[in-house]
Amino acid sequence: MNTGLGEIQFDELGPQKVIHIYSPKTGLKAIVVIDNTALGPSIGGVRVSLSVTTEEIARLARTMTLKNSIAGLPHGGGKAGMIADPKDVKKELYFKEFARQIKDLLEYIPGPDMGSDEQCMGWIYEETKRAVGLPEKMGGLPLDKLGATGFGVAECAEISCPFAHIELKGARVAIQGFGSVGKAAARFLLNKGAIIVAVSDTKGTIYNPDGLDLQCLLETKDSTGSVINCKKGTLKSTAEVFLADCEILIPAATPDVIHKDNANDIKAKLILEGANIPATKEAEEILHKKGVLCVPDFIANAGGVIMAAMEYAKKTEKEAFNAISEKIKTNTRIILERSSRETLL
Repeated sequence: MNTGLGEIQFDELGPQKVIHIYSPKTGLKAIVVIDNTALGPSIGGVRVSLSVTTEEIARLARTMTLKNSIAGLPHGGGKAGMIADPKDVKKELYFKEFARQIKDLLEYIPGPDMGSDEQCMGWIYEETKRAVGLPEKMGGLPLDKLGATGFGVAECAEISCPFAHIELKGARVAIQGFGSVGKAAARFLLNKGAIIVAVSDTKGTIYNPDGLDLQCLLETKDSTGSVINCKKGTLKSTAEVFLADCEILIPAATPDVIHKDNANDIKAKLILEGANIPATKEAEEILHKKGVLCVPDFIANAGGVIMAAMEYAKKTEKEAFNAISEKIKTNTRIILERSSRETLL
């Protein structure tokens, strides 16, 4: 396992701990980064991917530190990565072994992330009694099923649009990634009057300038594994979602998908970071010079961790959604008003 410690940025915030796990018996390879626990035990998801690196997990852990702090949660930031195929038949074995390995790491509370879900958190909880995003039958608030992160993105859009001189009702939206975040963001944005014109997944992009049918997208994704089989749009390459004619772009999948090679071609006026670290620093500088308003991940997609913290505090679903709405709307307004005053917009 390549530790990649030389690529991690250490500063006064952290990271406090970088842990590499290898179990010869099960084949589990995992990384845990606890960035900062000044506000309380860290909360952060377990990402499952064959390509996950220590550097990526450290960057994500820092995002969680910022996200939890700005949301006013009594938690620090952490993140874990499991180097595995999310579809591996040994997934349950890996997660149960991971749980045993982190049982005494009390400053880290795992949650779902790319490649993991409520069931995975259930396996961890059975061993550690410490996880969030649990199945309903275990008393959890199922983050993906409820669409917590996507709901927060839509709430963020409502406040952000006036700052980008956009009317949300009738605004054209392109969504990169149609997993739990992308699906929920589409649903809640449609309820606010937006039009979803482009959606992508790993197989390609489906585009319709008049608006895509959400039910068709959901049914097609579930039955065939990809949105590209939806017959109510034009098929394009995966990368072309970033070139769509739209007012709002939502990257909702993997890191660094917006970079110096495609940032100049983005036509959106507003980018809401539904995924964590979806844009490189070079891309963010290009977008700023272009006048594109970009609401960062630790503001825009905090809905998931806010609901996770509400679950940990034994709050209800209604209380969790109210907290997401209040915190994300307030923080979006604060950061954009401050940026406007300081002529950063």
